[in-house]
Amino acid sequence: MAFFYFYEMRAVTFYLAYPFLYLIASLPFWMMYRLSDLLYYLLRLSGYRRTVVRTNLTRSFPQKNAAEIDALESDYFRYLCDLILETLKTLRMTAEEAAARCRYQQPDWLTRLYEEKKSILIVMGHYGNWEWAGPSFSLQSQYQLIVIYRPLSNPYFEKMMVGMRTKFGTRITPVNQTLREMVAQRKNITATAFIADQAASSANAYWTTFLGQDTNVFNGPEKLAVKFDYPVVYMHVQRLRRGHYQLTPELLFDLPSRTSEGEILEAFTRRLEQEILADPVIWLWSHRRWKHQRPLN
Repeated sequence: MAFFYFYEMRAVTFYLAYPFLYLIASLPFWMMYRLSDLLYYLLRLSGYRRTVVRTNLTRSFPQKNAAEIDALESDYFRYLCDLILETLKTLRMTAEEAAARCRYQQPDWLTRLYEEKKSILIVMGHYGNWEWAGPSFSLQSQYQLIVIYRPLSNPYFEKMMVGMRTKFGTRITPVNQTLREMVAQRKNITATAFIADQAASSANAYWTTFLGQDTNVFNGPEKLAVKFDYPVVYMHVQRLRRGHYQLTPELLFDLPSRTSEGEILEAFTRRLEQEILADPVIWLWSHRRWKHQRPLN
């Protein structure tokens, strides 16, 4: 009985929230960003994950003084509000808006790989607007994009997010079905994308240093890249100005099967670290990235 009550409450929560979410997604961009400015003050008053953000920033930038950390923290929460509403805006964005808001630059080498009928494996972090990066790539690249993701626990919000993420042709696959999907798509030309900066379980972890801290990295992308020998592509996301991004693929490894263990993960980690150091505000600092400790043995 308790299960059915819990399930129904999730439905009630969604159907009460959805009209407001749809209304926000329908706002013109300029009004949406004014709402984001208001949301910023409400978020700061709530104290949402302030301790997590401040701890992450302080440990990642020990050379910065308290005033500099305060400024980074404030700028991050402003960006987080933009990111939340930009993601929600996908509900009502047109293909033209998606392509214009996140410009995609396809290099010649990626065109060559596609003409050679080579699938690729994309790695990127929670950096910039990764939700807009998917539509941008799907709309402006020849590749069929398949994004590996972790489903939401609420089935109603999950259905909404699936619709948002697939409306421009992107396919999505739950993380526990990754291998099955890649095997099934082996005869097609695909780009399988991983948001690869999440904390991993001990069984799937590769340990390295990241922003000066012991960090475990999910080793699945490297194992799959080596298994299928798909070129590994890092997706560089740059924020040009508020609400506008540029997406640029960078080739990390052409032949992953010739790499040594950990080489792909190290290259990805160093490249993401480089981006964060260049513009730290647009990484997901409110994520509990360093919740695991490196094993002693």
